[in-house]
Parts: sequence; structure tokens; C-alpha cells
Amino acid sequence: MCLAIPAKLEKIDEAAGPLPRGTVELDGTRTGVSLALVPEVKLGDWVLVHAGMAITVLDPAEAKETYDLLKEMESL
Repeated sequence: MCLAIPAKLEKIDEAAGPLPRGTVELDGTRTGVSLALVPEVKLGDWVLVHAGMAITVLDPAEAKETYDLLKEMESL
């Protein structure tokens, strides 16, 4: 089973070339992601990340709800 997780966009790498890249953060962990599928994304937006790609921009409330559910599953 594959899982996409919500993360907050902290940085957009303007020098990444034709395929935009950025850095996202979740629980203190930062990782690079492709932003090719979300051209409308802005700094501070929450995105759903799967396999190193931001696949959609999330509403902050939706991101929190998803994050809370993932944390609940982790404790089971």
C-alpha cells in the first residue's frame, strides 16, 4: 500500500531548471520534492506528497485532519 502525506512547503528552488522543485517539512523532517504537478503552489502551502512529488495543494484544515489521522494510526 502506498501512502501520501501532507507536508508544508518551506522553499521553492528557483534554479532547479525546467522541472520545479521545493523543500517540504513535516515534524521537523525536511525533504526535496518535485513541484511539477502543482504549478499554483506558494510558499507556506500544504501539499500532499507521494513518491517524492507534491501531487495536490491542500486546504490547511484538510492537511491537519489528515496529519492527525496518520498520528492516530501510528499509535495503534
